[in-house]
Amino acid sequence: MNAVATSLSRPVVTPEAARRRQRAQRRRAVLKVLEVGVLLFVAALIVFPIAWMVMTAFKTPITVYSYTIWFQPTLDNFREVFNPRWGIAQKVVNSTIIACSTVVIAIPIAVSAAYAFSRLQFPLKRVTFQWILLTQFIPAVTIVLPFYVMFRKLGLLDTYAALIIVDLAIVLPYAIWTIKGFIDAIPLEAEEAAIIDGASRLRVIWDIVVPMARPGILTAAIFCFILTWNEFLFGYLLSRQKAVPLPVGIIGFLLERGPVWELIAATGIIITIPMFFFALIIQRHFTKGMNLGAVR
Repeated sequence: MNAVATSLSRPVVTPEAARRRQRAQRRRAVLKVLEVGVLLFVAALIVFPIAWMVMTAFKTPITVYSYTIWFQPTLDNFREVFNPRWGIAQKVVNSTIIACSTVVIAIPIAVSAAYAFSRLQFPLKRVTFQWILLTQFIPAVTIVLPFYVMFRKLGLLDTYAALIIVDLAIVLPYAIWTIKGFIDAIPLEAEEAAIIDGASRLRVIWDIVVPMARPGILTAAIFCFILTWNEFLFGYLLSRQKAVPLPVGIIGFLLERGPVWELIAATGIIITIPMFFFALIIQRHFTKGMNLGAVR
């Protein structure tokens, strides 16, 4: 009796329903294959130039122009780029000084400005913040000439100061916008309780806001460093010999006989590797910062 009741309670699957289910399963399988194929294609587009650069960096000048992945690797290119003839070592020092100085100066300014836009009330607050964001949409090529004329008149061409000032103008709007989002997520009650207890505004920022917004501050610092480290246009136009950053130094490998591809690739790896390990070191804070900034 129970078997009969169970068989009667089961839905009857008609042949047409079974065929529709099979078609739906085949459709899902095809879509899955297409999705995987598109992802693999995009990954190949991204990885191929990097892989080719890495292979070229370990090739000899004879094998550079041979389109093969089988060759005897060599480290001569990395030794050669640090030859005093090319001056790459000094350019590494220049980029390190410029990038670190920019981050050290930009982050305190960005934290202060972000706190003001998040917590304080003052005239034209909204308009000022919008104008700061709009500067991010100005093409760099349109403002490089005024910077060049200004620094030439001030005698700052080919100096660290000129490149740091320009990089600050580039990274500060982004840093302020990023950190402000994290400060907006901090409960006001924590600050109000500290102010009631007699803490000054500066003490509140240092003891409450900065620790709670640390993931966002680290996120902003990471991107400021990356943008400054990889900046090329201003470094190319505002430097000559003394303050030439590393990305601009690659131009030195363009000789009369043509580009020295193996040395260009080796320098490209030198530019990329520090950023790769830097990202690995702060990955936990970076991921946490992005997640907290996205949920406000």
